[in-house]
Amino acid sequence: MKLLFDEHLSRKLVTRLADIYPSASHIVFHGLEHADDTAIWSFAAAQEYTIVTKDADFNDIAALRGAPPRILWLHIGNCTTATVEKILRDNVAAIAQFTNDPQNSVLKLI
Repeated sequence: MKLLFDEHLSRKLVTRLADIYPSASHIVFHGLEHADDTAIWSFAAAQEYTIVTKDADFNDIAALRGAPPRILWLHIGNCTTATVEKILRDNVAAIAQFTNDPQNSVLKLI
């Protein structure tokens, strides 16, 4: 599973989750830290990433454009990086199923 964390999520998640998401990356590692959502969308689609975000804007783009890329929307508000890590660990099976299902474009985790 190729996950791409957006700017509102810690880049530390890449190393903290490397055991279960070894292909994960962060937008900052690709020079996209100041890019707009459509540039991130285009990059993720071209590189076959699933965007992991807390931003509802990506959900809106997905509603208009569909996949790819897929959107993993963490609808969790402000929280610690440890909380985000726990959510992604606890939902690894659901995330794997989602990323392999061509019918779905958004998975909302709360």
